[in-house]
Amino acid sequence: MSAVLKPKSKFIVCDGNEAAAWAVAAARVELVAVYPITPQSSLVEYLAKFVADGRLAADLIDAEGEHSVLSVLQGACLAGARTYTASCGPGLAFMFEPYVRTPGLRLPIVMGIVTRDLLTPQSVWGGHQDAMSVREAGWIQVYCESVQEVLDTTIMAYKIAEHREVMLPVNVCHDGNYLSFGAARAELPDQAEVDAFLGEKNVNWHAALDPQRPMAVDPLTGGAGGTGPSTFVRYRKGECSAMQNALSVITDVHEEWGRRFGRTHAPLVESYRMDGAEYAIITIGSMTGAAKDAVDAARQRGENAGLVKVKTYRPFPVRAVVDALAGVRALGVVDRSVSFGWDCGPLFQDVIGALHYAPRRIPAMSFIGGLAGADITIGHFDHVIRRTAELAEGPGAAPGETVWLNEKD
Repeated sequence: MSAVLKPKSKFIVCDGNEAAAWAVAAARVELVAVYPITPQSSLVEYLAKFVADGRLAADLIDAEGEHSVLSVLQGACLAGARTYTASCGPGLAFMFEPYVRTPGLRLPIVMGIVTRDLLTPQSVWGGHQDAMSVREAGWIQVYCESVQEVLDTTIMAYKIAEHREVMLPVNVCHDGNYLSFGAARAELPDQAEVDAFLGEKNVNWHAALDPQRPMAVDPLTGGAGGTGPSTFVRYRKGECSAMQNALSVITDVHEEWGRRFGRTHAPLVESYRMDGAEYAIITIGSMTGAAKDAVDAARQRGENAGLVKVKTYRPFPVRAVVDALAGVRALGVVDRSVSFGWDCGPLFQDVIGALHYAPRRIPAMSFIGGLAGADITIGHFDHVIRRTAELAEGPGAAPGETVWLNEKD
């Protein structure tokens, strides 16, 4: 095993929003476009302060709304700039038109989603409904568990997005309230090491706003008046191929990060106490800490419980999920959002889809909790473990209905 290259560093206490801002500064982003919205607002306030203090040598544009925010970034990226923004909730909804255009343009923009529940009923608190609602728009999506993971992953996102075999935008998602405002100790990487890690900027080799090489960007394709459906098909196929390429690139980038900085994060999924596990719970985001504590308690009681955390959600790591669940007899998937069409959680949908490729049938149950900022406690996860254990007892057990964890809190 090669020696870990430990850079010079310092430690700070910060929340997840500030951690993301430090990462943007370390990545030497050149243009930031912002519009504040709860619980993202302090993130862009930190960025504005960093620009004012000279810590971030970037142009900062306070646009008139989120639609303009991402439109500005598209032009800046095509002109050769490394860019960043963050949004959530109704702001993300207002951004939708340029949001769905970005991956088709193959622009490696990095954007934080400080997740919150969508309207209505009115809510400004944490949940995953906003990010999950755009999960099929073509962006890479990764979900963070801790403040340190927010910082590290935001830097890594640029190396992933700008990889020549990927060239897709990346959402770094962290939970509103729990990570946006939750403070923890974090290690800041040395700037020279970050520069070496990211290497040369690679944002617009494929398309550019350049008078020396004029080109049509986003030309009309498809039916009558366009270039024909085959061109559109090639675009779509290329995006899908890039998404699958991202699985190995995300893994490689995380491994390089671990070698350089001595901090490791599971790139696709994390297996926790899965050795000998008869049943497992699956989590995403900041809820994972409480879930790990509940699994530890279950193990102390002699129960063979384990946990799998999904970090990379798009592209969905089918093979990694199937491999992580080898040997279990049942699983419970915990979502912080809902799939209205299926009366379950969206992560649950993806997991049961992945289980189609498993060598044997594994019964699964959907649990939904943490909506509108509600806490998912160790007690809630004890209930998840108990119900999943019952599901593993034998063929007589049935998955049953979706379980709503906070309904009577």
